[in-house]
Amino acid sequence: MQWETVIGLEVHAQLATRSKIFSAAATAYGAEPNTQACTIDLGMPGVLPVLNAEAVRMAVKFGLAINARVASRSVFARKNYFYPDLPKGYQISQYDLPVVGKGKLNILVDGEVKTVGVTRAHLEEDAGKSLHEDFHGLTGIDLNRAGTPLLEIVSEPDMRSAKEAVAYLKKLHALVRYLEICDGNMQEGSFRCDANVSVRPKGQQEFGTRAEIKNLNSFRFVEKAINFEVERQIELIENGGKVVQETRLYDSVKDETRSMRSKEEANDYRYFPDPDLLPLEITADFIAEVHTSLPELPDAKRDRFKTHYGLGDYDATVLTATRELADYFEAVVAEAGADAKLSANWVMGDLSGALNKAGLEIEQSPVEASRLAGLVRRINDETISGKIAKQVFEALWESKDSADDIIEKQGLKQITDTGAIESIIDQIIANNPEQLAQYRSGKDKLFGFFVGQAMKATQGKANPQQLNDLLKAKLQA
Repeated sequence: MQWETVIGLEVHAQLATRSKIFSAAATAYGAEPNTQACTIDLGMPGVLPVLNAEAVRMAVKFGLAINARVASRSVFARKNYFYPDLPKGYQISQYDLPVVGKGKLNILVDGEVKTVGVTRAHLEEDAGKSLHEDFHGLTGIDLNRAGTPLLEIVSEPDMRSAKEAVAYLKKLHALVRYLEICDGNMQEGSFRCDANVSVRPKGQQEFGTRAEIKNLNSFRFVEKAINFEVERQIELIENGGKVVQETRLYDSVKDETRSMRSKEEANDYRYFPDPDLLPLEITADFIAEVHTSLPELPDAKRDRFKTHYGLGDYDATVLTATRELADYFEAVVAEAGADAKLSANWVMGDLSGALNKAGLEIEQSPVEASRLAGLVRRINDETISGKIAKQVFEALWESKDSADDIIEKQGLKQITDTGAIESIIDQIIANNPEQLAQYRSGKDKLFGFFVGQAMKATQGKANPQQLNDLLKAKLQA
């Protein structure tokens, strides 16, 4: 039997406010445990929550970016459940009236564009954190995260493979960073994902029973967890079993999902409107004001890179994956001149490779855009060859010198003097009569031997095109 995978994602994006969603307590990461939780976060008697206007602004910003309907009136509700790191016994969230309604994101998978629907995005507060290590069988509770503002973004079940799910997640990750509403740091928990996964026979309209995989905090783990869960469900059904609706955890060490608890339904949480918070009313003027603050979004930037710089779809997509990378590329082009393709090759190639190897982000690059532009200029005007440029780039990475200084100090300028190149070629031909005879008898592959000898003699500084043209003429004489 052929099976079809159905995937929906619930993403929690921590909003980049300086204070919490209902209190003035700080949201900075890494503070000592329980030093950033105030009486409001803890739900102490006699205190009332006050909504953070900046969190609302960020939610509206996101809604506009995905072409969603921003609700003129939304309501906060209490989601009731008991857990040690939830001291109030309930979480303030939104249920049937969220701030952001239906929207959509376009993703690119295997060269094809697919639209994934966004069901809703709602504001809520985070819970604290349970710590199980180093407590000798006990559990520690850190309430610093309690009350941290979250935007929960719920997709439609439109994805049909782990690859599509990762593409959607990466697109969403890029978008919230473009909007500067979330830092996207998955290791610190400020961008995390729950995946709802089910399978059904190919052609069947009805959804299968889904399992929810909680708190996936890397793109790689999302892909691996979904792929494992799909195989588990198919094998279970084909062996006569039934998939149970439940919440599962992904064990990255064993590369498997395992059961955590039975899946709750909405009515298990006994949602009701929070009596301490008035309905949130958003005016058309406020929405218009937020709209004017939107930056150029990833899709628009990608399209501009294609038309303005003449880049292909792949290059434009890679270079606009993050706002910082796009800005770096444009800074290189602005300094280097008109050769956008050559600039793109160096940003996506040698620079990105060096950054990945060093574990650095583009904004941490030791090679500033202005210095990489200097290298591109010297390749473009043929002061250095592409091969020598790699040597110059290594020096750029290790020092603060400009490309021009490095080329001058190390004597790396390309030899373009025709007479000098001819003299070197004549010497090589004279020193290799046997290879010359073989070449002239029809062994064309020996041309590479002569090129190699000439490059060795010039320490790679000869202009490749000039060298090839002159060498062909001399060998055929």
